Amino acid sequence: MTKPDPRRLALAAALLVLAPMCAEYVTGYDDSTGDPLALAAGLLIFGPLYGAPALLIRETARRLGLGWPAILALAAAFGVLQAGVVDQSMFSEGYRDIPYWEEMVRPTYVEPLGLAAHTTVSFVAGHAIWSFGVPIALTEGLNPRLSRTPWLRAPGLVAAAACYLAAAALVLRDHLRTEDDHASAAQIGGSLAAVALLVLFALSRRSRDRAVRDGVPPRPIAVAAGGLLAGLVFDFLPSTWAGVAAGLTVIALCGAVVARLARSPGWTVRHAAALAAGALAARAAVGFFAVPLGEVAPVAKYAHNVAFLAGAVLLGVLAARRRGTA
Repeated sequence: MTKPDPRRLALAAALLVLAPMCAEYVTGYDDSTGDPLALAAGLLIFGPLYGAPALLIRETARRLGLGWPAILALAAAFGVLQAGVVDQSMFSEGYRDIPYWEEMVRPTYVEPLGLAAHTTVSFVAGHAIWSFGVPIALTEGLNPRLSRTPWLRAPGLVAAAACYLAAAALVLRDHLRTEDDHASAAQIGGSLAAVALLVLFALSRRSRDRAVRDGVPPRPIAVAAGGLLAGLVFDFLPSTWAGVAAGLTVIALCGAVVARLARSPGWTVRHAAALAAGALAARAAVGFFAVPLGEVAPVAKYAHNVAFLAGAVLLGVLAARRRGTA
């Protein structure tokens, strides 16, 4: 039996920690903002809740030879599962006593479905891009030579799945115990159906070969700037029907542009990491305007924001400087 590769284990551990940071900490919206001990303790739940799915998505894709469209589809599936079934925030008219929740929900609320279009797009796209896509791209960028190979063996995959299920069960139990708005059986069934469709779409991409296009892609710094701009535009859109339409347009345009650029033989894992770093920096910048829940001292809040913005930039620089052929 071959020994585990410490480089692969280090990358898996990095993704396990980076995913929850991208998902929950980068904007500094919660009462743990600026509190290192609370943030570290939160990883005991958020690590399995976000890091484990990120690992499962990444390992599934690399073992089956799936590309980024499939990765993002799997990430969106976990996003629907998280917001629609686990914490059920997608179907809540008032969640965790957040004071601005009704302002987000009411303008685009669809009564027959029991959800708001704005929060649905924000939650699913937010999870697909920032909770899973961004940390996967950044972590792979740290070692391009290992970016297309599996990092975990069967025991690691089983452990990741078990940790996720345990964390999801705890979050669901807490939601059912402390919140008044619970998803109906029809809403849960619809969410699970959407998850299944997204997974089927991802798996259908397995046999498709990428058509190579002539041309040279922009430098990684330009790609990062594009990710930054797109992320800022998406994050500052209003919670109205016009904002929903604009958000979907931004996602579609970015997807089309990146898909075209990625068909160039010059596109590498460094470009994907640069795009992710730009998007992460955008979300970290938005955090400066976020008002944390609970009592958080201004010094702690802005120190938190600066640290995460600097971390996003540093990760992008490290990934852009790595050399490899992937």
